[in-house]
Amino acid sequence: ATHPPTCELSTSSTPIKFGILGAANIAPTALIVPAKSHPEVIIYAVAARSLDKAKTFSGKYGIEKVYGGPNAYQELLDDPEVEAVYNPLPNGLHYEWTMKALDAGKHVLLEKPSADTAAETREMFELAEKKGLVLLEAFHYRFHPAVQRAKAILDSGELGAIKSVEATLTVPRGILKDDDIRFDYSLGGGGLMDMGCYTINCLRYLTSSNPTSVLSATPDYVPSKTDSPSLVDAGTTATLAFPSDITGTLTCHLCKPPTLRVIPKLPNVTFQVTCENGEMNMYNFVMPTLYHWIEVSVKTGKGGKDRKKRVEKVYKPTDPGWKGEEWWTTYRFQLEAFVDKLKGRKPQTWVSAEDSISNMESIEKVYEKVSVH
Repeated sequence: ATHPPTCELSTSSTPIKFGILGAANIAPTALIVPAKSHPEVIIYAVAARSLDKAKTFSGKYGIEKVYGGPNAYQELLDDPEVEAVYNPLPNGLHYEWTMKALDAGKHVLLEKPSADTAAETREMFELAEKKGLVLLEAFHYRFHPAVQRAKAILDSGELGAIKSVEATLTVPRGILKDDDIRFDYSLGGGGLMDMGCYTINCLRYLTSSNPTSVLSATPDYVPSKTDSPSLVDAGTTATLAFPSDITGTLTCHLCKPPTLRVIPKLPNVTFQVTCENGEMNMYNFVMPTLYHWIEVSVKTGKGGKDRKKRVEKVYKPTDPGWKGEEWWTTYRFQLEAFVDKLKGRKPQTWVSAEDSISNMESIEKVYEKVSVH
């Protein structure tokens, strides 16, 4: 998946030229590598505040056009060749530069979380709709057949009504450096913003609903470097109430301390769903291409005392009309959908404006609960 086959550019359909705002570490995984196997995508331009950084990045990834310096982002947006923009800038810059990209008439693939507030998210989608442009918040895991299979099992009713859902996304201490932008409040940092947006999205996706209230929320703050209290959470645990008496619990953490202070934690990327007639667990819902499993346990026998278990793994699309290969990453499936949308074809799945706005509203509800205490 990290070294996909490259393909020839399409001659029957004009390839879409993408510009990247910022020479971000996520860009190769999220867009540049997936683009190599898409016949309708050219990574055409990159902009960075530092010209040297932009040049190094373009040289490494074979990007034709380079913009560097204080006005680089705007210069890229003013380039008439650029049709779509990928925005992986720090969270706090998502709103400003997505609005500017839409103003410039560009479609936008926007890294999550979409903005700092739900109001900003709503404004971006309203502008995109007004201008007839495509804006997609990059919840890439939703485009993979494994996660869609897990959802289909729940929707089939095989396990009965959902009672509770838990979604966890934590990485051990040491993976991110202390000066990582994710810990910078002014740039929209924080564990709940960065990883919590996935867990909240996952709870909402699996239950097909939005939380009605936040029952509890416990942040783990990053130690403050000044006299004022820390405003950035390294991680947060929260329990939310959903319609139909469903409870959803999320756990997210950017630097989980080691067990007994010495045994390093492994990344934990899982969800568990407890239903009236059984349970379902999924391992690695965010990056299922690398490795995953879906364990389904159905109650059988008198009083449901026995269990019938099975494990499913889904690397390839399940429907005949759904494009994709086993080695396609979540990002490659996402790119397929994004390009389909731009080309007027029906994407296999989509993350709607309402979905993105509701996700930010849910994050805000958790932050409100934290600030009340």
